[in-house]
Amino acid sequence: MVLFLLLLIAFIILISRNYNGQHLGKFITQQAVGMYNKFAPYSYKVVREKTKQLGQEFTIKQYALQVAGFSIVTGVITYMYFYNIMVSIFYIVVVIGFVPYLSYLRCKKVYSEFIFEQIQTYTSNTIMEFATTQSFVKAIEGVRDSGILEDPVKTDVEHMIDLAYQNGTIDEAVNYMSNLYPYFIVKNMHQLFLQITKEGARNSMDSLENMQLDIDMLVESVYRDRIDRATFHKQFLQFGIMLYLMVMLVQYLLGTEAYLKLLDSMIIQILLHGVIIINSYFLLKGEKYYYENVGAE
Repeated sequence: MVLFLLLLIAFIILISRNYNGQHLGKFITQQAVGMYNKFAPYSYKVVREKTKQLGQEFTIKQYALQVAGFSIVTGVITYMYFYNIMVSIFYIVVVIGFVPYLSYLRCKKVYSEFIFEQIQTYTSNTIMEFATTQSFVKAIEGVRDSGILEDPVKTDVEHMIDLAYQNGTIDEAVNYMSNLYPYFIVKNMHQLFLQITKEGARNSMDSLENMQLDIDMLVESVYRDRIDRATFHKQFLQFGIMLYLMVMLVQYLLGTEAYLKLLDSMIIQILLHGVIIINSYFLLKGEKYYYENVGAE
């Protein structure tokens, strides 16, 4: 076993020095990026591109540190469970395979936060513009021309304006935006503007002021939820790691020699694999919960 590992390490070092003068890490990174760009789903490409534009995409160094960190933690934990290097290597490879998925979840979080902030900007400024123009179309034109919106919301607002002028009404335009961004604040604001436009509500300004207060309260609750979620995420990861390390308590109670004898049983090994898989699934679901539904109402 030791000889095999030494030969493997020597082979990697040899390739890193002789692969056409190219650094092995750079070569592997280029190949991995090429594979991701070729097979990644469209949604991942969109959110990752926006994450890059916002300057929040991980650098190659950060991804390398993430992979190294996962590998070390996985290797230590699984070796404490099985005292088998090959089993540890297997789990390390599996864990590294989840890095792109975690990257996708993180990019979705960044993208969701960006979209929510854009929707907040769109609704708040449309209400303020309407107070001056008394026209929904003129209001959203003012928001568009102010330069405070970014794509994709800016492009969608421009399409709303085109629909309004083509049809002579705002019905299709607001339905388009409400279906595309199904936030309560968007639907409620559009419903209010439809009512004002069609029925000529007398107390429209009071209604709009109340809606602006609702938007402010919603935004405050969303940002508070982000803080609470970040605190929970930290505690959740600590708890998950502690569950993995419960095997240390078992070894302390039984003694290392007695524990190694237990590993001779296939049933015990299956149970240990089950513990790792179930706990890993638990952690993965927690990560998915943390990164998804950000900015949701």
